[in-house]
Amino acid sequence: MFRTLTLLFLSLILSTGAVAQKQLLIPMNASQTDHLKAYGIIFNNLQDGNSSKWLLNYQGGSFMTAYSDELMRKCRLKNVKAKAISASQAADIIADVQQQDANTSVINLDKAPKIAVYTPKQAMPWDDAVTLVLNYAGIEYNKVWDPEVLNGELSKYDWLHLHHEDFTGQYGKFWGSSRNQPWYINQVKQAKSLAHELGYQKVSNEKKAVAANIKKYISNGGFMFSMCSGTDTFDIALAAQDVDIAPQPFDGDPMDPNAQQKLNFDNTLAFTDFTISKNPSEYEHANIDVPIQLDKVDRSLDFFTLFEFSAKWDPVPTMLTQNHVSSIRGFYGQTTAFQKDKVKESVVILGESPGRDMVKYVHGNYGRGTFTFYAGHDPEDYTHRVNDPPTDLSLHPSSPGYRLILNNILFPAAKKKKRKT
Repeated sequence: MFRTLTLLFLSLILSTGAVAQKQLLIPMNASQTDHLKAYGIIFNNLQDGNSSKWLLNYQGGSFMTAYSDELMRKCRLKNVKAKAISASQAADIIADVQQQDANTSVINLDKAPKIAVYTPKQAMPWDDAVTLVLNYAGIEYNKVWDPEVLNGELSKYDWLHLHHEDFTGQYGKFWGSSRNQPWYINQVKQAKSLAHELGYQKVSNEKKAVAANIKKYISNGGFMFSMCSGTDTFDIALAAQDVDIAPQPFDGDPMDPNAQQKLNFDNTLAFTDFTISKNPSEYEHANIDVPIQLDKVDRSLDFFTLFEFSAKWDPVPTMLTQNHVSSIRGFYGQTTAFQKDKVKESVVILGESPGRDMVKYVHGNYGRGTFTFYAGHDPEDYTHRVNDPPTDLSLHPSSPGYRLILNNILFPAAKKKKRKT
């Protein structure tokens, strides 16, 4: 009897008004032809002022929104599978999703977040997996860099992605292998010039100031997402706000001999009790990262598993792990994975490599905002290296690794917060 009344009530709501009589269902299970562009369809539909529903754990995290011929046309043009359904069919689906004994839930998406990508102006889109997938999915974003961050312009944005940047001012720890390469020399020159323009004598100090401003942005309600070295170097920079941890080749003077003892782990977001690298030639910043072991790991066995959360009681981690598979192929990066014993207890682990103490995907709260760290460089390029060609996402339209990025794009649309300016 209760289910019948619920169906009648939902049908009445969905059928109010001519436009709402039909709904468009975009399945996100294995039947979907282009998962990545489906996110773009929903994001732009929100940007046009239309609300949508995210059906967590229903057919891979499907979407439902009011039907229009124009929206269906866009789906067909982008090869996104979509289906027109009646109001009564939509009500039936929602009733099923909302059943108490089902690990499914309905999340309302109301407004497209304003997106910023922290990346240098000269960076190519394929230098970063996030800009690559945003372009492929057709999602609008703005670039910001150090001047915008230090001038307080992050308050304009709801969501911020960190480029695979080195916030410790050690230029990615490429000194040992690439210090004579033109690209490295040019990178160092540009970084020093910008730091001086911004009033800092050393790049390391300027980058730590940038990290502190981003942390403030999160505290005020911002959503921050980071990949590759933008994850661990961010926390290292926060721990070393008042400590010189850069060896002489990077900033012209010796590092503090007591740098390790002076680190303040209370300042970090995700990691604790880590040991920094004091060797300028070592391609690691600290022991947060799991070292690359290409000769020890069978590529076919390298994967990480997403945790399953309660869609009704833990909607945020559930949103962030929506996918059509539960296990995802591993991929390397300057920061490949996080040592499990270095992850703070307050942080939610979203995905890890079973039996290897390797954490790949984490999420946490800070102040009124959130942060999500996703290790690795490119989910569809196992060992991306400097000057490698860009990944062609048209060959990977259903990439589960890239879906995790786009989950983070839509997550802010489901949770409204007013930030201090």
